[in-house]
Amino acid sequence: MMVDVVRDIMTTEVITIDENKTALEAARLMSEKGISSLIVIKDGMPKGILTERDFIKKVCAKELHISQAKIGNIMSKIRTFADPDTLIEVAVQRMVNQKIRRLPIMQEGRVVGIITVTDLARYLRTILLLEGALSGNV
Repeated sequence: MMVDVVRDIMTTEVITIDENKTALEAARLMSEKGISSLIVIKDGMPKGILTERDFIKKVCAKELHISQAKIGNIMSKIRTFADPDTLIEVAVQRMVNQKIRRLPIMQEGRVVGIITVTDLARYLRTILLLEGALSGNV
């Protein structure tokens, strides 16, 4: 039986942004890349994560000027992470415990990937399709 680890399902193209950049620069980058989060970097090291939800709660709801709001002030702290060899079940448990939709995958202090609820849904769909095929219920 194969043991599935986060390396198998993580997105390896992680887009980062410096904490001193503005919310406007972040919004443009997210829009251009078609992504819903950025890893925030300070001195080359991951410091936080900026999500669409951060924009709604910390920029829109407070009517901040998007071109002046610094990312370091609106990002969320990285509350938990996993390494590439963490079992997917363990990663899911961390996400549930922390009530987060995105889990950074770190190795030696660097972000090497990210898993999202979309990645998990895709993984679950694959398992269900495989189980269906194996049990002859296709």
